[in-house]
Amino acid sequence: MIRRCSDRKITDRKILQLRVGTMPVTVHCPTRRLSQDEFRKVVYDVMGHIFKIHSEFGAYFDEQIYQQEIARRCSATFEVPIEISHRDFRKILFADLLAGEGAIFELKTVSAFNDRHRSQLLQYLMLADLARGKLVNLRSQSVQHEFVNTKLRHGDRTSFSIDDSDWDGSDQQSSDLRDVTIALLRDLGTNLDVGLYEEVLTHLLGGEQIVVQKVEISSGDHVVGVHPVRFAFSANAFYVTAVRDDALPRVEGHLRRFLAHTPLQAMHWINIRHQLVRFKTLRR
Repeated sequence: MIRRCSDRKITDRKILQLRVGTMPVTVHCPTRRLSQDEFRKVVYDVMGHIFKIHSEFGAYFDEQIYQQEIARRCSATFEVPIEISHRDFRKILFADLLAGEGAIFELKTVSAFNDRHRSQLLQYLMLADLARGKLVNLRSQSVQHEFVNTKLRHGDRTSFSIDDSDWDGSDQQSSDLRDVTIALLRDLGTNLDVGLYEEVLTHLLGGEQIVVQKVEISSGDHVVGVHPVRFAFSANAFYVTAVRDDALPRVEGHLRRFLAHTPLQAMHWINIRHQLVRFKTLRR
C-alpha cells in the first residue's frame, strides 16, 4: 500500500515536534534516527527496487511516477510534510520518500546532480533531525545515486556566536532586524537554505509586496534598468548569505559595487554559518 502523509489534513497528526523558543518544526510522519546498520539495510532494500523500476520504466517519466511506484513496492511514505512556523509565518516542505522511518530519499529527474540538490536533502535531514539520506537521479541512463549525511543535531545548529562589531544599530529599525534574525536562528538553527531565511525575514518585515521592491540601477548619469532588492526599511536593504570566511572579502566587494549603482543608503549584510553569524552594515 502506498502511504502518503499529505493525504491527511496537516493538523491531524503531529508525530515529531521540535520546539525551541517560538519555532516549531513538525514532521507529519513517524520518524526515528537509524543506526548505520539499520540505514544500510533500508538503503539496500529501497535501491534494489529503484534499480528494477528504472530497468522496467526507463529514464523518461516524471519524478512523481517513480515516487509512487517506489513507494508502492517498498512500503515507503512519499511526499512527507515538514512544517515550519515562526510567529505567524508557516511553510510546509515535502520530502520525496521516507523509508524505515529514518531514511529520506530525494528523487530527481535531471541531467546531473548539483549542490542545490544536496543542500535540499541536507535541509530535510536537519529539519527532521535525521542523520542520513540518499539522492537518486532516474533521468540518467543508469541510476545515479549518492549519500548525504549530517552529524548536526538541532542543538548544535542553535549554538552559534554572533559578530556584530560592524553592524550599525544606531537606529531602532536596524537593531530590530538584527534581533529578529537572531531569534529566528535560535529557533530554526543555522545551516539551512539561505532562501528559507530570506523568506521568513521578508514575511516578518511585511511580506513580498512591501519588502521586495525594484530600484533604479545607474551608470554615471544614466539609468540602465531596475533590479529587485529586499528592503529592511526606507532606503536600507538586507542581504543574506552563507559563505565561508575566505569568501567574505569577495562577496563584500560585489555588494559594495552593487550598492554604488543604486540609490540605497545602506546594505545590511547577514552571513549565516554553522558556528558564527556575522552582521555587517555596508554604506555608500
